[in-house]
Amino acid sequence: MVSIIIPTFNEQDNLGIFYQRLKAVADNIRQREFEFIFVDDGSVDDTPNILQNLHSKDNRVKIIRFARNCGGHAALSAGLHFCAGDCAITLACDLQDPPELINPLLDQWATGSKVVWAVRSKREGESLSVRIFSKIYYGLINRFTNIKMPRLGADVFLADRVVLEAFKKMPEKHSSAYMAIAWLGFPQGSIDYVKESRQHGQSKWTLAKKIKLVIDSLLSFSDVFIRAMSIFGFLMALAGFVYALCIVFRYFFFGIPGQGWPSLIVAIFVLGGIQMMMLGLLGEYIWRTFDESRKRPQFVVEYTKGIDATST
Repeated sequence: MVSIIIPTFNEQDNLGIFYQRLKAVADNIRQREFEFIFVDDGSVDDTPNILQNLHSKDNRVKIIRFARNCGGHAALSAGLHFCAGDCAITLACDLQDPPELINPLLDQWATGSKVVWAVRSKREGESLSVRIFSKIYYGLINRFTNIKMPRLGADVFLADRVVLEAFKKMPEKHSSAYMAIAWLGFPQGSIDYVKESRQHGQSKWTLAKKIKLVIDSLLSFSDVFIRAMSIFGFLMALAGFVYALCIVFRYFFFGIPGQGWPSLIVAIFVLGGIQMMMLGLLGEYIWRTFDESRKRPQFVVEYTKGIDATST
């Protein structure tokens, strides 16, 4: 069986078209069974009713409905936790990632790859700012972590059952599901595709969510911030020592006294700002440690259709 995981949030205008294309692809692959797991991330439009209608007509359609909006990575994690397939493929129902990718992903999986990435070779219909942010994000990930992701990013992947079982043992909440899959280290392959333009609605991927993803990814998979704080501390101490030597040298050899208040105020503001920044970074680590220690679930399930998702 092949599980198709589809995180969904307020996609009433795209669901019908997406389902028809997904159904057409699955019906043409007769040698495999499919399940379509739609993870409704607390939608407030007509998405829940549309999904229940699809479930009543097609028993391959299964639903996990969250009691609140928990985010796209939580929805993706829920689908990966509760799918029953020999492998799972993630797709977005906004049709930017076409369901027709399923066949080439399965072909690459058959060659022995445990993880297959669908790598974006081109992004259609996306603004320059979106493309720039994506390049910056993946550049930071590839530069400051030991995880290597495709340069232009990958929103679609296939994971073998052995990968899914390993992923289920990673309970962290403030993390990227994609980076977690890559971090596991199983044999990986890739295919190329063109990311299509969104047909209906607007992206739910806001700037605040993007910034949080950058912070979560680097804090979860890199020690760059801790090392940066140590380097900053060393450089500031070195600068202070050199400045003190300059003052002593100018006083004894040229009779020039220290500059007094202006330089003192500048030093206080600079050092105070750096210290506050470092405290903020330490606070991010402490908050995530505290949040994980409370063991609150990553997502809260309101109801399911055709699937058992009673625990996290």
